[in-house]
This record gives sequence, C-alpha cells and structure tokens, in this order.
Amino acid sequence: MAQAQAKFLSGNLFRHISVMSLTATIGLMAVFLVDFVDMIFISMLGKAELAAAVGYAGAILFFTTSFGIGMAIAGGALVARALGEGDEALAQRRATNTLIFGVVFGAIFSAVVWTNLAGLTALVGASGETQELAVDYLQIIIPSLPFLLVGMVGGAILRAHGDARRAMMATIWGGLVNAVLDPILIFGLDLELTGAALASVAARLTIAATALIPIMRYYGGFGRPNLPEMRLDLSPVVTLAFPAILTQLATPIGQAYVTRSMASYGEEAVAGMAIVARLTPVAFGVIFALSGAIGPIIGQNYGAKDYARVRRAYRDGMVFTALVVILVTAVLFAIRGPIADLFQASGITRDLVFLFCGPLALAFFFNGMIFVSNAAFNNLGHPYYSTWINWGRHTLGTIPLVILFASWFGAAGVLIGQAVGGLIFGLISLWLALRVIGKQEAVAAPGVFQRQARQLQLFHHRR
Repeated sequence: MAQAQAKFLSGNLFRHISVMSLTATIGLMAVFLVDFVDMIFISMLGKAELAAAVGYAGAILFFTTSFGIGMAIAGGALVARALGEGDEALAQRRATNTLIFGVVFGAIFSAVVWTNLAGLTALVGASGETQELAVDYLQIIIPSLPFLLVGMVGGAILRAHGDARRAMMATIWGGLVNAVLDPILIFGLDLELTGAALASVAARLTIAATALIPIMRYYGGFGRPNLPEMRLDLSPVVTLAFPAILTQLATPIGQAYVTRSMASYGEEAVAGMAIVARLTPVAFGVIFALSGAIGPIIGQNYGAKDYARVRRAYRDGMVFTALVVILVTAVLFAIRGPIADLFQASGITRDLVFLFCGPLALAFFFNGMIFVSNAAFNNLGHPYYSTWINWGRHTLGTIPLVILFASWFGAAGVLIGQAVGGLIFGLISLWLALRVIGKQEAVAAPGVFQRQARQLQLFHHRR
C-alpha cells in the first residue's frame, strides 16, 4: 500500500507536474478569484479609501499567511519523504504533529499580530481614515489564522499523498462560501469592508473542515497526541518550518516596502498596486500552485534516493513555468483594456494595470524560477537556501532597485524595480538548485556504481 501511495516514483514527470499543478490551480483560483471579486465589489462602491485600505491590509494578511505556508511546506515535505521511504506510520505521525505544532504556534503568532495592527498598518504607509478602515478589516480576519493554517497544512498532506483533487476541493468549497457571502454581506447588509472580512473568515473555517475530512477518511487520519513522539518530531518540523516561515516572511516584508514606496505617489497609485496584487495570483495561479505541487514529487523521489529523477523533475518544472508564463502574458496583453475598465481604472491606476499586463507579466517567469527552486531546497534538505534567496530577493533585490527605478519612472518604477530584482535572484536560485542536485548525485554515484558492479559480477557468475 505504501508503494501505491508513493505515486511519483514512477511515470512521466512532466505529466505529474502538469496534473498536480493544474489541479491545485483550480483550488487556488477559487480563493484568488474571490479576492479579485472582492476588489471589484469594493471598487464599485466608488470610495478610493476603501480600495487603498484593502491594499494596505493585503500586505499584513500576506505576512500572516506566510506563517501558514511555512508550516504547510514542512508538513508536506516530511510526509512526502516518509512515503517515498515506504513508511506510512511515520508519515501519519509527522502529519499529526505538524498540524498540532502549527495550530499552537499559529494561534500565538496571530495574537501578536492582532495586538499590533495599528503599528503594522502605519509601517506599510497607511494613515488617517484609510488606516482605521484597514485595522477594522484586519481585526476581524486575523483571529481566524489558526483555521486557515489547518486548511493549508491539511492540503499539503493531501498533496504529499498525491491527492491534488481533494486538496483542490477544500479550497473550492472555501471559495464558494466566500463568493456566496460576499455580495450578501457587502451590498445586501451594507457592511462594506466588514462584510468582506466576515465572508473571508467563513471561507477559512470551510477550508479547514474540508481539508481534514479526506485525510481521516482515506489516509488513516491522525494519531493521538503523544508527548514523546511530539518531542521526537519537534526537531525535524522546526528544522524545516522555521526557515520556511522565514522564507515566506520575506515576501510580505518586501511587499510592505513596495506598498510604502507606492504610497508616496498617492491613493490612486496604491489602488493600482492593489489591483495588480489581486490580478497577479489570478493570472499566474498555475505558477503559485506549481511551487506546492512539485514539492511532493521531488520529496518522494528524494526519499527513494532517485536523484536522476529529482533533476528531471526540476528541469520539467522550469519548462512548465516558461510555457505558462508565455501563454498568460499573451492573454493579459490582449485584454489589458477591458481589465482596466473592469476596475474603472484611470490615470496612474490605469497606467500601472497596463504596465503589469505587458513586460512585467513576462518577467514573472523569474519568480516562477524562484518558486520551483525553493520547493527543491525545502524537499532536498536545504531549507535555509530558500530563506537566503527569498530574503535577498526582497531586500537587496527590492529596496535599492525600487529606489533607483522610481527615481527614473515614478510610480511605474516601483513595480519595474521589483521585477528586475526577481530576474536577478531567479537566476541565482537556478544556479544554486542545480548545484545542490549535482552534489547529491555525486554522493550517490559510488553506491550506484557498486550496485552495478555487483550485478555484473552476478551475471558473470551465472554464466
């Protein structure tokens, strides 16, 4: 049974990557599209301060969600590796303990963030009525972080088993709940931002429940909490989760700087950036999904010590990224006018939307390169490489370049500088990932040669 579950040890790797990514994309799109529709609804209210508040709040929510992504990366990598080794009991135990640690740490983390919302929103540039709106919005959503974390870790466990469909359905159900409640609460009850926040909380509760049910029904569920086993698993979980969380925290910190830089160009510029921020995951949902989808594929083959197959999985991930980015960029460029009209964008806001739907969308390939490389680092025992790449990309690859290009091109230069940083660190991540894989192949080579020599001796002996 263990071998049947470790489904990525055989079969066409590009097909595995495509199926896992496209299936996961549907689930992600359900969530991203709801955020996208939220922005449309809020834009329809005709209040620029509401759209700007969502932009500021988005930077903080990205910060909190990063904690959940880090725990999900740890859980998915440990479960996939155990399945690749053929140890189902270890996989169940690691799933159980990762979920427990995640909920406890997530609750503490969300409490710290909730008590410092005023300072955090000021840090990203919010002030006055816009800041008050952003804080009110966040005060409702932040306490639901532990439930979102349960859903994220549960989805990662399902993907580690190769069950992308059920992981997808968890987010689809959450998206449907959000989509139904949004217009009712925002317009029907005239709750505006408060309604959008309440709908998001309901969606998080739904995702948590629908992610856990299939694990318990089809994959042996979770074991009883056992303190000795929890102490035993704390080290491998923290070893992966801590650098993964640090890795994810780099993104919102970099985005916070970008938001603050954009704030100096007025609320129209911040609204344009907020639209781009909502449009990006909708347009490139496949690439965002790829980072979580390729991890279990690499992890299972790493557990089975098939390093040649690990290299092929990484290569096919890059090919898949390039094909998706080229296709999506062509579509965005063709419909850039209707997209801007959808948000009633004008002036600087419209200029930023047009900029994204052109060269900046094509540059997203290098962000995809970082995603695939980070998945490789996290599953090949080098999670701190992901940390250094992400922090480099969102500090050295963001701050000086944003300052430089903004001085040349104004608000547009903020986004251009951010994209150039992605290009530089995408290439660095490619070099480093190939180096890690090459070293593992070199270490494994003597064992491979010894097995081949033994097989050859046995062949001659039989003759």
